[in-house]
Amino acid sequence: LSVPTVLTRMGESGGFWHHEYWLPPGATWKDLKESADTHYPQPLDLLLCIPGALLLIFVRCLFERTVALPLGRGLGVSDKQRPKVQTNATLEGFYILLGRTPKKEDLISLAKQTDLPIKKVETWFRHRRAQDHPRLMKKFCEASWRFIFYFTSFFSGLALLYDKPWFWDHTMCWLEFPQQPLPHALGWFYLLELSFYCSLVATLPFDVKRKDFKEQIIHHIATITLIFVSYCANMIRFGMIVMLVHDASDYILEFAKMLHYLKWQRACEVVFIAFAVVFIISRLVIFPLIVYYYFVTKLPLFPVSCLINAFLVILQLLHIFWSYLIIQMIFSVILRGAKRQDVRSDTEESDRSEAEDLAKNK
Repeated sequence: LSVPTVLTRMGESGGFWHHEYWLPPGATWKDLKESADTHYPQPLDLLLCIPGALLLIFVRCLFERTVALPLGRGLGVSDKQRPKVQTNATLEGFYILLGRTPKKEDLISLAKQTDLPIKKVETWFRHRRAQDHPRLMKKFCEASWRFIFYFTSFFSGLALLYDKPWFWDHTMCWLEFPQQPLPHALGWFYLLELSFYCSLVATLPFDVKRKDFKEQIIHHIATITLIFVSYCANMIRFGMIVMLVHDASDYILEFAKMLHYLKWQRACEVVFIAFAVVFIISRLVIFPLIVYYYFVTKLPLFPVSCLINAFLVILQLLHIFWSYLIIQMIFSVILRGAKRQDVRSDTEESDRSEAEDLAKNK
């Protein structure tokens, strides 16, 4: 049996794939029946995101080792020397099981157990935390990979949509919806985006953990849900525009990070300001006032449209949160000349503390 036939039978009998959940009032799965010349999204196609994600992880590892790492070394990215930690089973056990930053009473107890001064116990934990912090080269390699992907994704998407009338007139996104045939190129692009975000979720435990780690998890879950649901409901036109609007600023941010890790601060500041302008325009102006506006005004309410609407609101709240961080970064670092650091950097010990510790150990 073909997928449309299966969906039709399941829709008639109720359940998860009932057409009243996924399609606007009056439409059924029979309306999306394929022919030799007409292709519609098939939910089973999305299973390809599993091998797709694994393939992207492999390509990423290969890229970071063979391209990003030699590039970083050639451009002068170097990891600073970090103080060594003496082996101590008691302190290591506390660090792993109970916490990386012990409280005052814990420090006193640990000092008694190890016959060490409290100051040395504090220093041990500071050095131990420094060991777990990601190296500068690791950050550079991650930023390089994401820059390549987002850059390729954005301009590929732009090339695919440039000649589509519904890209310029968003009211046409919903013309004759849901009976909108799916071009094969757009289907593969959708699958690539889904595979990429699945790969990001899979590598979260191993990637640099930044201050907005929880927000990133929410963003990835929302994005994967939106891609999956919009594909199954044949909202490909709308989904493509949403993805393109989001990709417009991501590659600029990753490029700014690369410049930051290279310590090319002036160039980094210029690129970061460009990123801020594109981010705010695309996500606080174009996305809510144009893309989202035509979604809520042109599409009738049904369960899937309500679900998508909820996740779009979540994304917009994240946009506002990140815009606040970006504006704060511009004012505190670029305009006021405060100490420069990645606005989404990991919670790393200060350079001054590590420098003092290294000096003491020499």
